[in-house]
Amino acid sequence: MRLDHVQVSCPPGGEDVARAFYGEALGMTEVEKPELLKSRGGCWFKAGDAEIHVGVEVGFTPAKKAHPALAVDDLDGLAAKLANLGYPVTWDNDTIPGRRRFHTADGHGNRVEIV
Repeated sequence: MRLDHVQVSCPPGGEDVARAFYGEALGMTEVEKPELLKSRGGCWFKAGDAEIHVGVEVGFTPAKKAHPALAVDDLDGLAAKLANLGYPVTWDNDTIPGRRRFHTADGHGNRVEIV
């Protein structure tokens, strides 16, 4: 078994904000949604085997606890990039022994962990 994708939500019309975070800030590649799903809005992103699907949710509330965790090669570099772009970076290197990580939030306030 392997994880295929994680879905997060955004408010209606929030796709460009999602693209700014997942595409531009994280450097993920936007992938085309299947034709039958395009009318629902949202956007999908991929980097390596990791996929994040951003779905439109009426009555959207950001996920403050549930989150995807993405493993990257340059943790410090990505933290600096996100901070320079105005995204929050909260380090947590003590909770899980031997694991360096930080939490951030996408442009809609959804929690994202970076390890």
